[in-house]
Amino acid sequence: MTCTNKHFWAEVQIEQLLQTTYITKKHHSTDFEVHRNWLAITHSLPINKWYVDETSQWTLDYPPFFAYFERMLAYVAYYVDKEMLNLHKLNYNTIATIYFQRCSVILMDFLYAIGVYRCLRVSNVPLKSQQYLATASLLLFNVGLLFIDHIHFQYNGFLFGILLLSISYMLEERYVLSAFIFAILLNFKHIFLYIAPAYAIYLLKFYCLAKGRNKFICITKLLVFGLIPFVISFAPFHNQMEQVLKRLFPFKRGLTHAYWAPNFWALYNVGDKVAAKLLGITTKTGPTTSSGLVKEFAPLVLPNITPRTTFVLTLLSMLPIMIKLLAYTPLRDAKATFLRAIVICSCSAFMFGWHVHEKAILMSLIPLCLLFHLYPTDAKHAFLLSVVGYFSLFPLLFETSLLVLRYALYLFYMFLMYGQMVRLYTPLRDYKTNLIENCYIYGFVLLPIYEHILSVNLNLHLSLPFLPLLLTSVYCALGVTYFFISYYLYTLGIKPVALFKSFTKIETTSKTKTKSKTRTQQINGDKVKLK
Repeated sequence: MTCTNKHFWAEVQIEQLLQTTYITKKHHSTDFEVHRNWLAITHSLPINKWYVDETSQWTLDYPPFFAYFERMLAYVAYYVDKEMLNLHKLNYNTIATIYFQRCSVILMDFLYAIGVYRCLRVSNVPLKSQQYLATASLLLFNVGLLFIDHIHFQYNGFLFGILLLSISYMLEERYVLSAFIFAILLNFKHIFLYIAPAYAIYLLKFYCLAKGRNKFICITKLLVFGLIPFVISFAPFHNQMEQVLKRLFPFKRGLTHAYWAPNFWALYNVGDKVAAKLLGITTKTGPTTSSGLVKEFAPLVLPNITPRTTFVLTLLSMLPIMIKLLAYTPLRDAKATFLRAIVICSCSAFMFGWHVHEKAILMSLIPLCLLFHLYPTDAKHAFLLSVVGYFSLFPLLFETSLLVLRYALYLFYMFLMYGQMVRLYTPLRDYKTNLIENCYIYGFVLLPIYEHILSVNLNLHLSLPFLPLLLTSVYCALGVTYFFISYYLYTLGIKPVALFKSFTKIETTSKTKTKSKTRTQQINGDKVKLK
């Protein structure tokens, strides 16, 4: 093992040490009980009852591979505290249970570290370079995963590890293995279907239709190895497919989550409320979209949105990048465009999808880190989306005891990212934010001022309890929308309109000054020019 590799795994150990500091915290979220209940379901019931049981409201709604994963954890959990596997002991949270579940997340994160390591290795990033340090740090110390997995409680780390492994094999041009691993990932968590179009188009063009390859054999290989995980996963439930699919795709939960994810539909909900207020339409009796409940609500003024509508909008928003990837991407730009397509497809689904959770923003943020060290414009967009995306996760950490921790971790990560960006691209100007972007970023200071000072002192937290969440959601939605449009135009090679241009220096001046300061990197044979 080289010295630099030792440094990488030292970073991993530091990350694991940071994670262990949360084990003894008494905080545990709803998702903590969700996964404890899934341990009980898979341990106590026969397999044909897993997707039928409704003892708890937290029913099993992940694909079968994740259910099998919970079943394996249950084998160990039995020797830690077998009562946590009792299906009827709801909200069971002894110290042993907390330690076991927290430790299981930490141990599974080693798969995430392996995924990060492989992506860096196949990208041909010099081991002792600033680029390597920047990307490794941003991925290994990802504050979103700390928030969601190690404070809130979920198992996203190892799932993103599987995704990064799949991406690494794609960059290595081991296409069938990449597709096979991605199919495994879909059977752990089906939300990754969001990025399946990017995989499908890339494999079609650069594998199946590549010169010198037999198209029939390539397609057959992909179908066989892509379907094997699905057969293994769903075979025990072949006579329950309708019930399983109902659990995996619960369309009755409504357009938006209890806390609105910062996307187009958050703005849509606000627009409906404003329109109703202006037209003098009173709110119907009973709960509304801002009641913090997970159920279907009809808008007061604007047209009602159905799952089919969101599906069509999501597909339409993905079409331009799919067309570019298929028809207008030369081989030398293939891998960078593939990574950008993953970011844009996941962001399209986040913007227009049905019942999107705020945590889904990680599907754009983590792949975007792989582009951070390649181009200054990608780094700038990664920084902008990080400012917005990680702040939007704050409502998950709502307890007073977590306020200092969440702000400290968030600010540390933002300073880390900005510092790495400055060190990588100081001679250049493409990474710098413009006046509008700076004003928007500074505007985030106003949200905690209202939530923790004005709202409390004016007793608005009693009369308008949902307002801090609404303000956070809407303000972050504006930022995500800006990122989505700006990054999409950049990826398509379309120059943004004046609104998106810097007010400080025109682009031609920047290019003239840095013409002599170009650097070349290589991603698996792809020449990448940093301007």
